Amino acid sequence: MPGNQPYDHHHAQGGPHHFERHRDGSAARRTALIIHTIADIAAVFLGLWILLYLLEANRANVFVGFVQGMADFLGWWSQDIFTMDTEGLRVFLNYGLPAVIYLLVGHGIAARLRRL
Repeated sequence: MPGNQPYDHHHAQGGPHHFERHRDGSAARRTALIIHTIADIAAVFLGLWILLYLLEANRANVFVGFVQGMADFLGWWSQDIFTMDTEGLRVFLNYGLPAVIYLLVGHGIAARLRRL
């Protein structure tokens, strides 16, 4: 061991087990956690906007505006799928649908990655 180099047990072993630490699925688990977390965060923004809208939060407030902007960004593709007259129900469905889809798809992909 020359100088102050730390001893790397995996490097010293060499042979067929040298890359074993990379095949334990930790990268897949980390990726699954990231996807799971992103899906949860997206659903939280969409759900929070629904709640703020239904509670008639002040849209001039910076936080409310930020949440609405994030919800609009995340749910752009689902706007006006439902066009009923009741405004609260329309917002609930048009923002709730992408929240549910993000959760189902995100958690489904994450579960699949964890099995790798």
